[in-house]
Amino acid sequence: MNTESPWLDDDEQALWQALLTVAIALPAALDRQLQRASGISSFEYGVPARLSTADEHTMRLSDLARDCDSTQPRLSKVMDRFESRDWVGRRPDPGDGRYTLATLTDTGWQKLAEAAPGHVAEVKRLVFDPLTAAQRRHLGTALPRIAATVRRELDL
Repeated sequence: MNTESPWLDDDEQALWQALLTVAIALPAALDRQLQRASGISSFEYGVPARLSTADEHTMRLSDLARDCDSTQPRLSKVMDRFESRDWVGRRPDPGDGRYTLATLTDTGWQKLAEAAPGHVAEVKRLVFDPLTAAQRRHLGTALPRIAATVRRELDL
């Protein structure tokens, strides 16, 4: 790390600008595809996707919010919409009533299954297809380190 200057060097600046573009434009591109094809956003896709991988398709809302990099109020608004569409169900956690459980319903599973092929194709096209296998391995090493640092900073 350069401790003499507070400025980014040319290589750091170029990498930072590329990362900003990905951080801002990639979610917008994925949102556009999902909105057009399924009427949901990337965040709204991520909620049932995470529930679909949980035991019995059920998670505590606090854990789901963390796994979706979301605040609980934001997730709660989405859960209200999803519950009204019968995509999820909520109930108190029988093991600890301080928590609420969310469960992906069969209708929610169907919505996810309908949205997944187009979303996955778009992710592959935008993220993986432009990279060589070596570049994917390097990215697979670098991004989790950045994500962990950011999550620690935000207590996610």
